[in-house]
Amino acid sequence: MSKLDLFSLKHTFLPPIWMRPAMAQTILASRKFRRNAAWYLKENAETQILDCGDGVRLQGSLTRHADNRGLFIFLHGWEGSEDSTYVMSCARFAFEKGYSVFRLNFRDHGDTHHLNEEPFHSARLAEVFNAVFQTAENHSEIPVYIVGFSLGGNFALRIVRSCRTSPIPNLRHVFSISPAIDPLKSSPIIDESPLIRRYFYKKWTTSMHKKQAAFPDLYDFSDIMKATKVMAMSELFVRKYSDFASAADYFKAYRVEANDLSDTAIRTSIIMSADDPVLSAEDIMDLNISSCVSRIMLKYGGHNGFFQSLHGPTWYDDYIAKCLEAEDT
Repeated sequence: MSKLDLFSLKHTFLPPIWMRPAMAQTILASRKFRRNAAWYLKENAETQILDCGDGVRLQGSLTRHADNRGLFIFLHGWEGSEDSTYVMSCARFAFEKGYSVFRLNFRDHGDTHHLNEEPFHSARLAEVFNAVFQTAENHSEIPVYIVGFSLGGNFALRIVRSCRTSPIPNLRHVFSISPAIDPLKSSPIIDESPLIRRYFYKKWTTSMHKKQAAFPDLYDFSDIMKATKVMAMSELFVRKYSDFASAADYFKAYRVEANDLSDTAIRTSIIMSADDPVLSAEDIMDLNISSCVSRIMLKYGGHNGFFQSLHGPTWYDDYIAKCLEAEDT
């Protein structure tokens, strides 16, 4: 039995039999019926465009709660957005607990392709950190919590690392759901499943079309979109539109390193499933973590899933609620 198997046995999450397959959990994470239930978050949201330094602008949406027990900042996954189902669902859960909610769009995600000339890539940590820092500073009177999913989970962990030198005083807890720890190992997994590859190919090419439309004199991604696999697209994109010599160099640039969380004093929870069909689950075991970090490996959950029932809260929703209750006592 591997160390991953042994670790998984320490945690309890047993969804109904029909929900246990990894792909079932993963597909449910993006089903629109969950997003529709959070319609009031969008209707009552204030659009904010943040100056993140060097002329970079990032857009997000703030929904204020009258109780204002704290602020949750949500970071979506690659080719997701502030309106991604998993973001909206968890944001709704936090809002119903009395917390204000800020949902950030990364550069070139959602409908923000026109805000910046240079295209998005995942190594652009500074602008995301600055957006989170600024948002937290604007709510300095209340505690702040970060919830990141997939690539957003990766950003969340790198924000924890950045707090070594640039602390966010009111940041209380970071929750990283299904994070990409080592993209160099995990990224090729996308191409192994035709369904997952098709999903990300469609998402990425749609984004490229939006960027071309916003800056027609600067971009023509037609050669990249001819590639049939996401890894091949990544190689072409990185060589043409970044300073990285190869996709391998690029993936290394936003990897969460083994010791990045070894001395952090920020409460951090990393939640992963052993059956994640998108990422390499074992990467979580290579991290050296401080006593403030909880490393949670569940046997089931897929990618961003962790469904206990079709309409009720997810396992991580309940976990977050328990953490908040513990901090209030």
